[in-house]
Amino acid sequence: MPVKRVLPVPSEIEISQAAELLPIIEVAAGLGLAEDDLDLYGRTKAKVHLDVLERLKDRPLGRYVDVTAITPTPLGEGKTTTTVGLCQALGAHLGRRAVIVIRQPSMGPTFGIKGGAAGGGYSQVVPMEDFNLHLTGDIHAVSIAHNLLAAALDTRILHEFYQDDEKLFNSFCPPEKEGRCRFTPTMLRRLKRLGIDRASPEDLTPDERRRMFRLDIDPASITWTRVVDVNDRFLRRIKIGLGPEELGLARETGYDISVASEVMAILALASGLEDMRERLGRMVFGTNKAGEPLTAEDLGVAGALAVLMKDALMPTLMQTLEGTPAMVHAGPFANIAHGNSSVIADQIALRLVGKDGYVVTESGFGADCGLEKFMNIKCRASGLVPHCAVVVATIRALKMHGGGPKVLAGRPLAAAYRQENLELLAKGLVNLAAHIRIVRRFGVPAVVAVNRFTSDTDAEVELVRRAALEAGAEDAVATTHWTDGGEGAVALAKAVMAACEKPVRFGFLYPLDWDIKKKIETIAAEIYGAAGVDYEPAAEAKVALYTRLGYDRLPICMAKTHLSLSHNPAWKGAPTGYRLPVRDIKASVGAGFLYPLCGDMRTMPGLPTRPAFYDVDLDPKTGRVVGLS
Repeated sequence: MPVKRVLPVPSEIEISQAAELLPIIEVAAGLGLAEDDLDLYGRTKAKVHLDVLERLKDRPLGRYVDVTAITPTPLGEGKTTTTVGLCQALGAHLGRRAVIVIRQPSMGPTFGIKGGAAGGGYSQVVPMEDFNLHLTGDIHAVSIAHNLLAAALDTRILHEFYQDDEKLFNSFCPPEKEGRCRFTPTMLRRLKRLGIDRASPEDLTPDERRRMFRLDIDPASITWTRVVDVNDRFLRRIKIGLGPEELGLARETGYDISVASEVMAILALASGLEDMRERLGRMVFGTNKAGEPLTAEDLGVAGALAVLMKDALMPTLMQTLEGTPAMVHAGPFANIAHGNSSVIADQIALRLVGKDGYVVTESGFGADCGLEKFMNIKCRASGLVPHCAVVVATIRALKMHGGGPKVLAGRPLAAAYRQENLELLAKGLVNLAAHIRIVRRFGVPAVVAVNRFTSDTDAEVELVRRAALEAGAEDAVATTHWTDGGEGAVALAKAVMAACEKPVRFGFLYPLDWDIKKKIETIAAEIYGAAGVDYEPAAEAKVALYTRLGYDRLPICMAKTHLSLSHNPAWKGAPTGYRLPVRDIKASVGAGFLYPLCGDMRTMPGLPTRPAFYDVDLDPKTGRVVGLS
């Protein structure tokens, strides 16, 4: 092990900085990757070239494992820590070829409440400072690409406002040196979409010039915001266009956090450069004044977005504390987006490990959030089928679901969570059973990992184990990987290996040809336990609009709280008999899904009274980061 374990367990950053890391070239070599397959970012991280997939296309795929969880407390229940510990157990202790594939964290939560997302204790992806901060710049690329589209559409409104059709045409098609005009590649795509068959701009009729170059954007229809990777509540609603040159064009808009961008969702779902380019071009930002959808391709910016995202499409290779490989790629949230790492990283990793190896990925939050979207959206896009799902549970979270005191970040846990209380725990086991049921609904074997804390008793762990087996899990195993690294997850790894040999009867929750409401209502009933769905007028209007536009054949990406199986974060356990409110539905046409908004879902988090950044600093003598969690 590259780091010596000590007790009491130091902070995550102290452990990370004490580790003796392997050169990333050596980690890559263990997977059969040469230095020519990598773009190095220093000694400990590298981008993996996409052509590796073509070279390995005939190699059999490895075992595919998704890690999910019960409904978490606000503190999180150690899902990433379990993912890392499981992979360390498989690779460093059981001798299997194993890779974890996880998301890159947003710096908003890193400096807000949650802190970093590299795992914890002796089960981390390292260096954790690199992982939690800029990494290789993918989130910056997403932000710039997203904001370029925002700038382009507002500028287009400005220039169309001040210029007539002839001036617009001359601006978009200026004569070149030989005196002739030409169409750019993105113009040719728009011409095709409009059904205009012309070889040269000079051949366009006046009406065709107008149709081609005047988008006639309806400002009231614009759904495209701006993004930044910081929790900044004061940017949720803003007014733009207040400068002297934009008089009369002011409008209200807002900012989302960068990982909520549709560009991030596309990064996570694209199968390659060509697919990413097409998806970026299909992104809808609003409509024209006739109510027709307008895309990034119509705006002429899609090619530039693809250029900005080209390097971001390559996954980043890192390592765990025990030297096992880790791929880090994409970072969509699971409550407001689909919450999974990238399709392309999974595909590369599954080829690299081969038929006897294991790829362990994770889905955001509980099985009702990230895993449902992993199955219905990510697996539909990738064509991959998981062999097993791990459901992470903690005794304290199950007690909360049994009616225990409220858990608040930054405050000490109540005594009920630190002392044996079998009655309270038993009441909360309905939540675990619900998440096992969700996994089994997709025909995938489930294994429960009890992420054990020092205050958990043997009797409590045994009660959880029995309940998990009764609910249909293949096995339930206590783990101590936070304290013991991979050694503390060996029993879990063996249970996962056994479950991967069981038959899989994978099936999606719904076919795409169902109408929008039927898909939403199926998720509400079979995943959330709702008795029905109520649609507010805005949602009803969107159902009609998207059906008319042909978007009704897209999968559904529900946006709801992660703190309950329902839409109400205060409802713990496994609520039933309620009606799920859908207040609006939005379309991510490029990413390829519709997302209904259930309850009050915010796409820009805020900072708490005491943010995590209070603890973060730089040691000027060593240049080391301190206080990052």
